[in-house]
Amino acid sequence: MEQAALPPPDMSLIALFWQAHFIVKLVMLGLVAASVWVWAIVIDKTFLFARTRRAMNQFENAFWSGQSLEELYRTVSAKPAHSMAALFVAAMREWKRSFEGQARSFAGLQMRIEKVMDVTVAREVERMEKSLLVLATVGSAGPFIGLFGTVWGIMTSFQSIAASKNTSLAVVAPGIAEALFATAVGLIAAIPATIFYNKFIAEVNKQTQRLEGFADEFSAILSRQIDERA
Repeated sequence: MEQAALPPPDMSLIALFWQAHFIVKLVMLGLVAASVWVWAIVIDKTFLFARTRRAMNQFENAFWSGQSLEELYRTVSAKPAHSMAALFVAAMREWKRSFEGQARSFAGLQMRIEKVMDVTVAREVERMEKSLLVLATVGSAGPFIGLFGTVWGIMTSFQSIAASKNTSLAVVAPGIAEALFATAVGLIAAIPATIFYNKFIAEVNKQTQRLEGFADEFSAILSRQIDERA
C-alpha cells in the first residue's frame, strides 16, 4: 500500500518567520526594528540637509547683497539661527560685546571671534552628524547579526534532522530557508544604512567646508574693520 504524499511545505516569508526558532525570531525582529530606525533617520536627515542648504543659500544672498552688517544682525538674531546664520550671529555678538562695552577691548578680538566661530562650526557639525552613528552601526553589524541568526537556525535544523533521521530535501529545505532568511533580513537593514551613511557623511563634509569658507571670509572682513578702528 503506497504512502500518501506529504503536502509541500509552506515557504512564504511569514511562514518561514513563524516556523523559525525563538532565537532566530528575536534576531529578525531586532533587524526589522533597526531597519525601520534606519529609514526614519534617512528621512529626517534628507529633510535636514535640504533645509540647511536652502538656509545657507538664502543667508549668503542676504549677506552679499550689500545690506549693512548691523541690519542683517538684527534681522537674523531675532529668530533661532542655524548653520551659516548661527556662525554670523555668534561672531557679531562677540564683536558687539567688545565695541559696545564701557571699555573697548581690541586686544585679542580677532582671536576671540575666530574661536567663537570655530565653536559654532563644531556645534553645527555635531547637529548634522547626530544619529549617523546608528547608520554606521547597523551597516557594519547588521550582516553579522543576521549571520548569527542563520548559524543558530542551521544548528537547530541539523538537530531536527538528526532526531528524525531523515535527510531528504523536503525535510532539510524548510529549516535551511528559515536560517538564511535571517541573513537576508540583516542585509536588507545593512545595505541602505551603509549607502546613506556614506551619502550623509559626504553631505556633512560639503556643508562643513561651506561654513569654514564663510568663517574665513567673514573673519577677514572683521579683521579689516578692527584695523580701521584700532
